[in-house]
Amino acid sequence: MNFETVIGLEAHVQLLTRSKMFCGCSADYATAPPNTHVCPVCLGMPGVLPVINRQAVAYTIMTALALNCTVSGYTKFDRKNYPYPDLMKGYQISQYDAPIGKGGWLGIEVDGQKKKIGITRVHLEEDVAKLLHRTDAGGEEYSLVDVNRSGVPLMEIVGEPDLRSPEEARQYLVKLRSILQYLGVSTGNMEEGSFRCDANISIRAEGSSKLGPKVEVKNMNSFRAVYQAMDYEAGRQRKAFSEGKKLAQETRGWVEERGKTVAQRSKEYAHDYRYFPEPDLPPLSISRDWVEEIKTKLPELPEDRRERFMTEYGLPLYDASLLISSKAMADYFEDATKTDAYQKLPPDKAAKEVSNWLLGEVSRIMNDNNIEIDDFKRKVEPAQTTRIAAMSSEGVVNISTAKLVMGEMFNTGKSAEEIIRERGLSQISDSGELEATIIDVINSNAQAVSDYKAGKDTALKFLVGQVMRATKGRANPVLAGELLQKKLDEG
Repeated sequence: MNFETVIGLEAHVQLLTRSKMFCGCSADYATAPPNTHVCPVCLGMPGVLPVINRQAVAYTIMTALALNCTVSGYTKFDRKNYPYPDLMKGYQISQYDAPIGKGGWLGIEVDGQKKKIGITRVHLEEDVAKLLHRTDAGGEEYSLVDVNRSGVPLMEIVGEPDLRSPEEARQYLVKLRSILQYLGVSTGNMEEGSFRCDANISIRAEGSSKLGPKVEVKNMNSFRAVYQAMDYEAGRQRKAFSEGKKLAQETRGWVEERGKTVAQRSKEYAHDYRYFPEPDLPPLSISRDWVEEIKTKLPELPEDRRERFMTEYGLPLYDASLLISSKAMADYFEDATKTDAYQKLPPDKAAKEVSNWLLGEVSRIMNDNNIEIDDFKRKVEPAQTTRIAAMSSEGVVNISTAKLVMGEMFNTGKSAEEIIRERGLSQISDSGELEATIIDVINSNAQAVSDYKAGKDTALKFLVGQVMRATKGRANPVLAGELLQKKLDEG
């Protein structure tokens, strides 16, 4: 029997507000000592009263609008009850049946096919405290609680089960994070926990509407982890069904080191949380005037920027799509086009040249060092990247040397000019300077010379390579090829 995979994603997004959701404590807790950004409200002390963070509501409205949702005129907060040790009050203030945004969609494209993924709801809640698991000298395990994160504004975006593959799930999250970053409502950093994802995954027989038991998968902290977890879990469910085993509705955790999901607990239903309206917070009315005001202030979003990159800079769809997928990368590109060095590139090729560097060597350095473009920018400013692109274009250095210099710029923080001068890397484009090396290469490679004269084109490439090797990559390869061919033909 053939099966279809059905995936629905829930994204949890920490919002970039100065204070927490219901109190005045700083929400910038990441580098703070444990339990220092706390007060009686986020500690869950008796008798305290929460106050709604207006900016968090505004950010949620912005997101709902960007995701084509309807923004409710009436919304309220509810108590969601569950007994986990990281929940300070024994319940979480969340939203149940009256979310801020509902009924939207997000467009993705996989293998050239465009698809709209439904957005069920966008709502606000508070984050929980953080558990730190430790083992003492005697091997006893224990846990500590850091309350700094408790009460940080958390926006939840619940998608419809419209995804049909791990790749669609990955693309959906990439697109969603990009929108959040463009809006400026969140850093979207999965590794730091500001952008977290739970997935609900089931299988069903192709052509059937009856779904198998829904499994929730947690603990996925990267796009790669989401893809791998969905791929594994879909395979696990198919295998269990084909072997006649019963699948349970449960919550499973992704274990990166083992490359598999493991059972954690039975999956709760909504009624298990015993939702009821939060008695300490009145219902919230959202005026249409406020929504319209927020709508007029929405920034340029990824798809609009992609179209502009294609029309304004003449970039191909592929380049523009990759550049705009990260707001920081797109910003870096545009900053690079505003530099003096950019004017030295051929006008009809300048934007593509900068794009090639960003999507090529810069991305390679980022991947090798597991960093984002903002981390790279601290070492290599956009003007420096454009400068090395211009130097390569002008023939000051050849492309292989330019890549070497870029790596040195990142590692040392030095300018391209410093590195080229200190290491003597400038390209040799003087025919007189190259001639002696070319003669030596011809005299030292009699077989290759014979092969060339016998009509083998690869022999010339080999000899050019020997010139490049002899000059430690500094020779202008085009000039070297021309001079070699001339000398060989003369002989």
